[in-house]
Amino acid sequence: MQVNVRRRVAILLTVVVATVGMAAPVAAADPTEIVVESGVTQPVFGYANAIRERVFVTTDFDSEGDGSNDVVAMDIIRPVATENGLKAPVIMDASPYYTTVCRGHEGECINDVDGDGINDRWPLFYDNYFVPRGYAIVLLHMAGTGFSTGCPTTGGTPDNLSAVAAIDWLNGRRAGRDAAGNPVVADWHNGKTGMIGKSYDGTLANAAAALGTEGLATIVPISAISNWYYYTRLAGSRLNGWHSNYPASLSNTVTNPARRAYCSPFRSSLNVADGDENGDFTPFWFERDYLHLLDDVNIPVFVSHGLQDDNVKTNHFADWWYGLQERDVPRKLWLTRTGHEDPFDYRRTEWVATLHRWFDRWLQGVNNDVLKEPTVDIEDLDGGDFETHAKWPLHGTVPTRLWFRPGSDTEAGGFGLSRLQGKPQTTTFQDRTNQSETQMIANLTTVLPNRLVYISEPLEAPIRISGTPLIELSASGDQADTDFGAALVDFGPNTLHVSRSSEGVVTAQPPVENCWGESASVEDGDAFTDDGCYFQTATVQTTASTWRVARGSVDGFNLYDHTSPTPLVPGQVYDFAFELYPTDYVFGVGHQIAIVVVSTYPTLTCSFNPALPTSSANSCAASNTNRPNVTLTINNSRVALPIVGGQGAAQAAGF
Repeated sequence: MQVNVRRRVAILLTVVVATVGMAAPVAAADPTEIVVESGVTQPVFGYANAIRERVFVTTDFDSEGDGSNDVVAMDIIRPVATENGLKAPVIMDASPYYTTVCRGHEGECINDVDGDGINDRWPLFYDNYFVPRGYAIVLLHMAGTGFSTGCPTTGGTPDNLSAVAAIDWLNGRRAGRDAAGNPVVADWHNGKTGMIGKSYDGTLANAAAALGTEGLATIVPISAISNWYYYTRLAGSRLNGWHSNYPASLSNTVTNPARRAYCSPFRSSLNVADGDENGDFTPFWFERDYLHLLDDVNIPVFVSHGLQDDNVKTNHFADWWYGLQERDVPRKLWLTRTGHEDPFDYRRTEWVATLHRWFDRWLQGVNNDVLKEPTVDIEDLDGGDFETHAKWPLHGTVPTRLWFRPGSDTEAGGFGLSRLQGKPQTTTFQDRTNQSETQMIANLTTVLPNRLVYISEPLEAPIRISGTPLIELSASGDQADTDFGAALVDFGPNTLHVSRSSEGVVTAQPPVENCWGESASVEDGDAFTDDGCYFQTATVQTTASTWRVARGSVDGFNLYDHTSPTPLVPGQVYDFAFELYPTDYVFGVGHQIAIVVVSTYPTLTCSFNPALPTSSANSCAASNTNRPNVTLTINNSRVALPIVGGQGAAQAAGF
């Protein structure tokens, strides 16, 4: 094997920290084959003596156009037994964050303590836990980040191909070298790689799977993006919180500070191409859409997502999951009430155990029962307890139309299971571009001039929705660009929820760590311990009588086509149909289901209204000038809720 820069950590201290079911490491020489007991691999390989190395792979792309193909770097830690015949699979976390934002609830960065060019600090628990079980861990530095060259493209082709290049090297299809330029080969690899990661990291896993990468055996995307357009946009409008020229901004964030000035011209090219001036779906965004490549995803996928994730919103997991379900690939889904969180930080013991079985099955070939377990785990509203199901949306879910019923000058409207017959009835309201979501959904029984509210009677039986709600409005506006938004709201007795603050998860008090895997210290100057120990967490709960369950909007300029703007004809009636973000939610007995209809939804989106001054056209703080007047035809408007049990369940609840 031709490898020069390769180091085994000299040990000051080797500790195995107790956790459920963890065996002590074997004191004798490491075996050359994995050991399987009770359906899972056992920790029989050393962590302290594991091989650490950094490998560089030249790609076929040149992200910044400097005439040289980008080089991606990867930090590798693998059992020393791989020098003696053990063939190890790889668990890869491809990320842009290792030297900037860093990883995990505690913000761990990589760290070369002794300056020898080999990583000593390994973020997250994967290395501590899985290396002793016969795995190699790879931290892949996305192009333009960490120790790789190039400039980050925010979901562009170089981002997407970074992990592909690394997997090509692992499988002997591409050359690699060490820092001195010496050739390095992965003849220790068993040919199977699994990718895992949260947020951008999980997005890179989705991309590699969508590209049909040979040698990629499974992915575990956590709160991951499936379509970058719908990460920053929603049906023709920019999402609030993702400011103008967001792709360049994120590219700057993940670029090492010393390299940001160098990549500035490239970021300017992102600004030119990102389409902020109209919010349309352009070739720039098509390159960053993995959903159209779902037919090439033919490997097992284990998805995890927060139902209250207002960062990577729930359409990302749901649209991806729907496609996987149609293709019937082996799959598993965890849905939590938290926001943008890793299962390690809200369901730690079960997550590590399930992940262990999942990787053993698909990377080590262990014939365990992971696929015989329920496919879907869903957390209850107040957090902590999970129920299991065979599929999602849940069995028996039927899109059920609740037709709007007129209100009055003093009362909100209602719902019916059938369309209101007779002469069309209309109602009007005026847009308001600076109302918060809190203002939108407060005092639902009070008639206000800037919204419409339709609310059920108190439910006589619980109603569960599972999937993607659809709003269907028959309406007109008096301006060429009239937007529509809607919120699905639970209104009723005070109910305990997982809070949206702090993503629903905080460090438990007093701070106490628990540990997952082995620890080791380096003998270079001051001792430095790399361990798998992390603070325990706690769920943040809140009580509320009004709770936003789902929301969505559509830009009037992009009513039927997100690729180019089409002005509306003032006064003409259109069918405004748009989805709300997917969810799984139970409305309890005595609660009321409400739909709040607005024009602009400023807490969610920023309107690209050309009637506004240029200075505010891309601002979420637009003035209340040129506000459309909206007319809704009540008879032809409704919401289609994915109700478990369909119309029968709705009737039982009192509709």
